[in-house]
Amino acid sequence: MIGKVSRAVNELLGRNAPGRSFSIFEDDVFITSYPKSGNTWTRFLIANLIHPQEPVTFLNIGRILPDPEWQSRNVLKKCARPRAIKSHHAFDPRYKKVIFIVRDPRDIVLSQHHFQIKRGVVNAGAPIEEFVERFVKGETSDYGSWGQNVGTWLIARNNTPGFLLLRYEDLLERPVDELAKMAAFLGLGSNREQLARAVELSSADHMRRLETEQAAKWVVTKATRKDMPFIRSARAGGWKDALPEESVGRIEGAWGGLMRGLGYEVAGSTQRTGEWNLLDCDGGSIRAAGAFVETA
Repeated sequence: MIGKVSRAVNELLGRNAPGRSFSIFEDDVFITSYPKSGNTWTRFLIANLIHPQEPVTFLNIGRILPDPEWQSRNVLKKCARPRAIKSHHAFDPRYKKVIFIVRDPRDIVLSQHHFQIKRGVVNAGAPIEEFVERFVKGETSDYGSWGQNVGTWLIARNNTPGFLLLRYEDLLERPVDELAKMAAFLGLGSNREQLARAVELSSADHMRRLETEQAAKWVVTKATRKDMPFIRSARAGGWKDALPEESVGRIEGAWGGLMRGLGYEVAGSTQRTGEWNLLDCDGGSIRAAGAFVETA
């Protein structure tokens, strides 16, 4: 009873985290991705670009680019407009302007597995094969499976105004160029020097140092194991050494068409007639040519 009253009071006073239930403005921009696809890094990149005079840390990133799963309604109301807001949710028609980050699901499953162990949700000794099976079924996340989540956005918003698709792997390889795309999308007149500075301040090394200092206070990590880092290797392709062949096959079997459409190599096959081709030969423009979502 006391808990219900407390929750009701917090909601009335705007102290609760609203999740998906908050007022959205036409000029809001959503930084959207499936969990463990590079959303935190992207938020740091954008925050360091739009707030060059204020050091961006894990302790103030929620005020600069809020996450409605963690920040309160009051924080969201106080954000200067246009707001840039984090989201992991599947397609939502209310989100008019979206930066959508995708990542190879074979790497995502490793990152998610590590974080679930860090949170104490998964036993460190449990076989990775079991986790991969649950991952494909959408049982390891509150946001559905990777294919369900990513597929909804690409089906609904691909090639529409106000939608920018970026790959985590391209951000790693060309961070200044990819940040320049985000800056243009956001209407920021940033020069090369400003972009490079934001990239430097958002580097994995810099973020690891911040994590060492702030993990015990940051809302996402303060209740997790401190012997396991939140910011890890920040590289692509780790699945090649860490995932069993059976697990790789399970993921590719579930979403091979979608993965190929996004430019990820899938063993033993090439793109088939009727599948989506989302990237052109130089990784630039985006187009579509058919259905791509395969069942898990």
